Amino acid sequence: MATIDDLYSSLARRLRPEDVAELVRQELGAALSSAESTILDRAARGAHTRGGWAYSSMSTEFQKPVGLANQVRTARDLFPTLAAPAGAACDEPAALAPYIAAASGTIAKAPGASDFKQHRLNRSDRTAAGLGELSKRQYNKRFRLLGRMEAKLVTLEREIRKREYTLVAKSRLASRITRADFVADRDSACFIAYLTARANLRSVFTNGPQERPYDEIADMLFARCRRSPAAHWWAVAHVHPVREVLDRLTDEQKGRFLAVWFDLLAGIAELLRSVWEKSRFDRATMIVKRGDDSTTWNAIAGAWNKARESWIAVLHALDMNALLDRLCPGKVLRLMAADVAYWHRASGGGLEPDTAVWAALPAPWEVLGGTASCTRAEVEAVCVRCGVDPVAKGWTAPRPGRTVEAFRPTPELVHGVAVGHPGLAALLRKVGVFSGKTLKLPAS
Repeated sequence: MATIDDLYSSLARRLRPEDVAELVRQELGAALSSAESTILDRAARGAHTRGGWAYSSMSTEFQKPVGLANQVRTARDLFPTLAAPAGAACDEPAALAPYIAAASGTIAKAPGASDFKQHRLNRSDRTAAGLGELSKRQYNKRFRLLGRMEAKLVTLEREIRKREYTLVAKSRLASRITRADFVADRDSACFIAYLTARANLRSVFTNGPQERPYDEIADMLFARCRRSPAAHWWAVAHVHPVREVLDRLTDEQKGRFLAVWFDLLAGIAELLRSVWEKSRFDRATMIVKRGDDSTTWNAIAGAWNKARESWIAVLHALDMNALLDRLCPGKVLRLMAADVAYWHRASGGGLEPDTAVWAALPAPWEVLGGTASCTRAEVEAVCVRCGVDPVAKGWTAPRPGRTVEAFRPTPELVHGVAVGHPGLAALLRKVGVFSGKTLKLPAS
């Protein structure tokens, strides 16, 4: 596989920035100046292919939903006349839905009618449907399987959406860039791949702010894009929708982005509502309690904030700020672990000031659903009341300015805690250290 293909495949993965930097070095080669090579090598020298630790204890993939391969395997025996999905198709709702519908038709089962007590056919109904030769036991076996497959399909569709939103929360629309757009300009491709790798880094357990993705290496690669007459700004805007990039797009391209981001906001808001209604989160503190699904909520909240930030950035690029005067849904606060909250208090801090703003504003799903008003003036008034700068904190406008972080080697993390060696990290993760659960120590 060519290096550019390796870079493209990294967009939906979780490779270390060091390893992506080495791929960038291989791709750009002699095109790099001496100063650029020096900057890039700060990361590339830590790549696994250049010595040192040959592996990481952390996965290089985002967790993928479990498909229906096992259920389809059973269905092949029970419905031998139907062409069943195979391989990767068992993970694709578009292939599974018609197969389940066709299988349901062979036993006269209506789609979604899966209640074992209410929806099964009795003997006379089965005879009338031409199923007289099928025993009650065999009919029940098929009915139960199809009911499980329908329920599993709903779960699979939800988990696919959650994974998509997890990717959005980390690296915006990087995973949606087409290969043709990615390979159109290699300077743009290298910048996109490296910034995506930085954005996909796991959060570190800390009582301070997380490190920003845009570092000195990303800044050097972005400078190359500025100088390139072939820079593919449409692709770059998928991961770096700042005003400088958006201003280089056509109005039609900006409009497409505006629609994409608002569509994402609508989908994310609906999933946020679903999780919220099933939970007992304390909106005033957003401190996680036992039983709270903080993993799902925080991933979706991150996606909402990224989509909202990008949507507002495109509005500004289109000079459509007036829309925010009428519709300005607020940010969504993540849940904070109780020990991190305690750490904040012990070190002289307190709750994130944005928490009070979030608690006072209508929920985003209420705003997008039209059941609550949330205008820019209302958000600004709440921010002032809570002592928060609405512009500096990104409540009513894109965040001003952009800082350039110094590159730091990627740490080995165990539940967010940095560990000095991947072997030790793997051992600590295996026995449950830092997980908050009972340690699984070997029997003496």
